[in-house]
Amino acid sequence: MGELKHRSLITAQERLRDQVAHQLRAALVAGELRPGSVYSAPGLAADFGVSATPVREAMLDLAREGLVEPVRNKGFRITEVSERDLDQYTEIRALIEVPVVGRVTRTADRAQLEALRPAALEIVAAARAHDLIGYLEADRRFHLELLGLSGNDRLVETVGELRKRSRLYGLTRLDERNQLLPSAEEHVELLDVILTGDAEAAESCMARHLGHVRSLWAEGRDEGRDEGRDEPLVPRPQGIAGARRA
Repeated sequence: MGELKHRSLITAQERLRDQVAHQLRAALVAGELRPGSVYSAPGLAADFGVSATPVREAMLDLAREGLVEPVRNKGFRITEVSERDLDQYTEIRALIEVPVVGRVTRTADRAQLEALRPAALEIVAAARAHDLIGYLEADRRFHLELLGLSGNDRLVETVGELRKRSRLYGLTRLDERNQLLPSAEEHVELLDVILTGDAEAAESCMARHLGHVRSLWAEGRDEGRDEGRDEPLVPRPQGIAGARRA
């Protein structure tokens, strides 16, 4: 019996449901779970070394986020996100994040902004180390903490949900082509621009960054296609044998 690549056995220190949900999100982002395929809770539970109950609970959490959908008597299907979905998520994020970055530039003090630098540098370090999960976790932390300086918790929650739904595709291929590092370095550039106090320049930088992220999605998806196929080809997950897929 194989094991999910990059996944670790679940321990008792954290709530099992939350741990499993985190591991599943990481597997989704890394492309280890194929969009459109159905996976059983017992099969995934065997990889994590837990019972099927916390896996089902975690999958229900992911279903509420739109990442999976229940399939009666079979398990859960990984949802597929269309180009139109990605365009709409990006548009909503831009409508929220661009003006908020301008506001933060005008209102946040230097100490608050400099506190974001470790996360920005961690994004770059993860890209250089080809640590995809570390990259995504640092990227999420940087963006949400930056938006958090606006003082609007509901806004941060909204963008957090959009980020979950618009997870990166083809991340492994983009990493192999060294396309993640330029995107990673944009976070340091954005922070430096914000620190100048030029709100208009910060908004332009944020808009450009979101546009680049959308381009990466498109390139990653295109690289994952065979000629004549519409379905993205995600690397076959290690540890999810055919018997585990419904």
